Amino acid sequence: MKIKFWGVRGSIPCPGSSTVKYGGNTPCLEIRFGEPGRLIIIDAGSGLRELGISLMSRNDSVTPIEADLFLTHTHLDHILGLPFFTPVYLPDTKLKIYGPVTGEEKSLETVIGGQLSYHYFPVRQTELAADIEYINLKEGSLDLHDGITLTTKYLNHPLLCFAYRFEYQGKVICTAFDNEPFYNIFSTDPHDPAYDEAMAREGDVCARTENRRMEAFFEGADLLIHDAQFTQKEYESDKKGWGHTSIEDAIGIAKRCNVGRLALLHHDPSRTDRQIDELAEVFCDPGLTGSTEAFFAREGMEVRL
Repeated sequence: MKIKFWGVRGSIPCPGSSTVKYGGNTPCLEIRFGEPGRLIIIDAGSGLRELGISLMSRNDSVTPIEADLFLTHTHLDHILGLPFFTPVYLPDTKLKIYGPVTGEEKSLETVIGGQLSYHYFPVRQTELAADIEYINLKEGSLDLHDGITLTTKYLNHPLLCFAYRFEYQGKVICTAFDNEPFYNIFSTDPHDPAYDEAMAREGDVCARTENRRMEAFFEGADLLIHDAQFTQKEYESDKKGWGHTSIEDAIGIAKRCNVGRLALLHHDPSRTDRQIDELAEVFCDPGLTGSTEAFFAREGMEVRL
């Protein structure tokens, strides 16, 4: 398997002189399985535009572009690149778009197509030339053929959001682009008028159970690509409930789950290259990460398994 990062930022694209090294595009990941290379894409952030340009330059104009695009969720920073993905304007392109069911009243196709209207963009969804199929996903396992198995798991985020686990020829890649550790949402302070002992106890049990399920999902991954938008200090100050993980928690999860390599992703848009370098010096030290190799993902970076 070959993995290439085309976008690693969170929330909003942030181009500029201070984000050149790590990149300013929002999430997009290219995975190639085997030879000549089954193409799977994770998320359609602004990095998808550059991936599309690359695919066009690699294409021999005879072989149609075929890809499976797996959306972790439909927040704007993870779908805004789709209208700028050149292959969707080619009639020979075949694209399957998978994503979580965000509501019975609105299909994945309807949600994605919302940005392809004259209110927001000059091209409508019905005008895309490519052969596009939308597939709604729920938690479970799926045989993607060619020896690829996919398992999905809901994450803790303000919108239904998926973690993905791909297994191929004995290797495992897991992604958790937007995720926050589960925590007890009920008051645990007996002096709080809202305190209820039974609810507080049940909240603790539910949070521990879901965190154990999450770690079982990541267990033994050769590569875990995980949200790490904040430091623990930032998270505890005023970011709790935003649906993102601290760098320290992401490293702790990877170590407990015996992960081989940990790619830290979804960098805060206000974080400069210099600041990420400084964080890398502290948090990517083997003395802290143990047997897990941790690194901050950069646009253009490739990892082979």
